[in-house]
Amino acid sequence: MKRIVRILGIGLGLLILIGLIFGVIAHEALPEGQTGPEADRLAQKMLDALNHEKYSETRYLEWSYQGGRNQYKWDKQLGLCQVKWDDYEVDLNLSKPNESKVIKKGELLPKDEGEAIVEKALAYFNNDSFWLVAPYKVFDAGTTRSIVVLEDGTEGLLITYNSGGTTPGDSYLWKLNPNGFPNSYKMWVKIIPIGGLEATWDDWMVVESGAFLPKSHTLGPVTLSMGDVKGYN
Repeated sequence: MKRIVRILGIGLGLLILIGLIFGVIAHEALPEGQTGPEADRLAQKMLDALNHEKYSETRYLEWSYQGGRNQYKWDKQLGLCQVKWDDYEVDLNLSKPNESKVIKKGELLPKDEGEAIVEKALAYFNNDSFWLVAPYKVFDAGTTRSIVVLEDGTEGLLITYNSGGTTPGDSYLWKLNPNGFPNSYKMWVKIIPIGGLEATWDDWMVVESGAFLPKSHTLGPVTLSMGDVKGYN
């Protein structure tokens, strides 16, 4: 038994070592870009390619994340989102989180008992909605836009979120098709220690309202499904 435990321990240690080596090799430093009007024009080109007016006019968005574990119905006009996971249902007020309501197994929780759950719901929303609508957030308050010349000589759009969300300071380098349509981005985010991991944005659908929204993303061997995506008025 001791020999088996020792072998397992050695195997686990080797896996950790391989993971660390891979992380060091795969890690990319955050590139420096050129800010200014040209970067803003590239960001606008991406929005135009997406026909962003249709997204702006869309009132309701529905999707799920993590294999349907987290479920959302977002009223963009009122700034409210119904968030469901496990035994919880949160009527999340995005501008005034303290006015949110938490229901656990069908029972409304007192406000003090629900505070931590509201914080979790807001963190879930910030992360999971970004995977749905990130291209439409390039001109959000607190963002910096810059142009980065990629290895193939084309221009990438680097967006840094200096404020807002759950992890301000995160950066995303968009790779665009010649017409400006987003194809993927590389990430430099606090929750992932390896900089420059790439996620695809090439599995699109047109929802009822006419807006472009992604059905899924591929991140290495992992596929992030957005579930049954809906957008309507």
